[in-house]
Amino acid sequence: MNLVGTLFVASLSCCALAAAAALTAPAKARLWLAGLCTAAAGACGAAAGVAALAGQSWSAWLPGLLPLAGARLALDPLSGAFVVVTGTVAVCAAIHGIGYCRHSLDGRVFQAVLPVFVASMLLVPAAASVSTFLLAWELMAVSSLLLVLAEHRRNTSVRRAGLWYAVMTHLGLVAILVGLVAFAAGAGGESFAQLREAGLPPAVKTVVFLTTLAGFASKAGIVPLHVWLPRAHPEAPSHVSALMSAAMVNMGAYGVVRVGLDLLHGGPAWWWLLVLAAGAVSALYGILQAAVSSDLKRLLGYSTTENLGLVMVGVGAAGFLAATGIPVLATLALAAALLHVVNHAAFKTTLFLSAGSVLYATGVRDLDALGGLRDRMPYTTALFAAGALCASALPPGNAFVSEWLLLQSLIHAVPGSGVAGAVTMPLAVGMIALSAGLAVATFVKAFGVGFLARPRSAEAGRAEEVPPVMLGGTALAVACCVALAVAPTVVVPALGRAVAVVFPGRDVVRGELTLRLAGVSGGVSPLLIAVALLVSVMAVLVLVRVAATRRARRAARLWDCGAGPMSARMEYTATSFAEPLQRVFDNVLAPESDVDVTPMKESAYLVERVRFHARVPDRIEHRLYDPLIAAAAAVGRRARVLATGSVHRYLGYGFWALAGALVVLVVLW
Repeated sequence: MNLVGTLFVASLSCCALAAAAALTAPAKARLWLAGLCTAAAGACGAAAGVAALAGQSWSAWLPGLLPLAGARLALDPLSGAFVVVTGTVAVCAAIHGIGYCRHSLDGRVFQAVLPVFVASMLLVPAAASVSTFLLAWELMAVSSLLLVLAEHRRNTSVRRAGLWYAVMTHLGLVAILVGLVAFAAGAGGESFAQLREAGLPPAVKTVVFLTTLAGFASKAGIVPLHVWLPRAHPEAPSHVSALMSAAMVNMGAYGVVRVGLDLLHGGPAWWWLLVLAAGAVSALYGILQAAVSSDLKRLLGYSTTENLGLVMVGVGAAGFLAATGIPVLATLALAAALLHVVNHAAFKTTLFLSAGSVLYATGVRDLDALGGLRDRMPYTTALFAAGALCASALPPGNAFVSEWLLLQSLIHAVPGSGVAGAVTMPLAVGMIALSAGLAVATFVKAFGVGFLARPRSAEAGRAEEVPPVMLGGTALAVACCVALAVAPTVVVPALGRAVAVVFPGRDVVRGELTLRLAGVSGGVSPLLIAVALLVSVMAVLVLVRVAATRRARRAARLWDCGAGPMSARMEYTATSFAEPLQRVFDNVLAPESDVDVTPMKESAYLVERVRFHARVPDRIEHRLYDPLIAAAAAVGRRARVLATGSVHRYLGYGFWALAGALVVLVVLW
């Protein structure tokens, strides 16, 4: 066993040790033992992924572990990239969770399930056969569902979110199961090596791709299969939300790349135009919903839909450009997509852990009820500000580099990609640019309304800084953001090896992120941008300080017209900040509002109270899922007549079902 295998086995062993410690250790030591062992598992997994990205590979066959075919595991540079991301996020979340769980989430079951969830996310990209992949995928789904339901006794919304998540994730599993089983049947074997060598008819390939795409898109939170994500993320414990949003959803993108580009060797251009269109719509719809949301964790959940949409744009562009005969740009688009997976994991871990610190200190996640945290939680404020800057895709944030690379691949693809490319690529560029602008407004709202100005509730006014161990986990994620922003050239060549698994022999990104595209060269130095912006920001701060001092001196001599000092009721709330955007996109968002006027008892002409209710529902959920749920409920009510309590009738149902299945099998055979 080489270094990659040794480190990967060590990571799984640390997960098992963490689960055992959670089940057997005394209450006082349980959090630290389970948390540190889970962090060690993440560190070993990240090291194994780094070794795989460096060029080493590892594979193993365990014939006795699973019935029939056994378990097959393998790590190549592509799977190593996702193992690195999962391991690093696990380290940050496990350290943060030691402090976050000390009051109400220190039970044995919850602490034991968390390392199982981490182990399953490490096993999914390491699986090298259909049965191993499906088993790891189901383990990931079940363990994450248990974590989402951790606080179901406290809040009924947790149970509703868990139900939505359970249904969507298992429908996705069924779609993946159908596609991969059909793939294995056509290939005559279930190992990934046999699937790569299979020569399937085009119709079967299309069925495999579309069914697996539906399942993977559901896990990635791609519209319209995203409805579980903004429900489950707010209700899960915050360090679990970080693991789900920064690591688990990436497995959807991994599945599309592995099955579509690696095992199926690409396909017709329309496959990838479908992926690109779904990604672009998800990016724009997700950030629109985030921009008008006042729930901090729900906002971050919709931001995940946006960023995974951008990843799917890159994957779709890579497949489309490869199908149209432009492999250099296809390589660049896939490299940009993988780099955005890494960048999104870093800043989304920062944001969810910071949101967890806010929830821990205040018990509130409604931005309209926060404010004033800058003075009471200065370290959390600084950490959230760093994550918000990176999520805004502005320099020197790390997301700027990956989105810049993605835009370069799309812009340069227009001349040689035919009519379809000439139409779709400019549209994709426009949607990415619009989503980037809305992302800036979204995180300005989240940071400005949530942390600055005056507190708008008693909970925010009583907030105190969280324990150092929680700050340490978040600070580690911020350090990853800074490293990716300032020195992305350390990461990009390694991701080039991951891209080479799908597109062998191509290398277009080297040096200081210099692009060489059909004779066109362009360069960007994130380090120089960061230094220039730092100097500029310092100069602006000095000027603002001088101007504020002069204004304060003048204000001391001015009359305030009897209005008195500013109060919290005079500030912008998250709802009022987003109202102009809501008006612009009124036809897309379809907001709902209601005015409740309560007259006085003495006279109907005198008003005692006026209440204004406004909400922006998920329009896709309202238009697509609500009718389906209503139809299913109606069928269920009518189907009650079949359940008469007669055993003979139930045996008859079974007989006719078996007979029908045999008839179908005979016809297909």
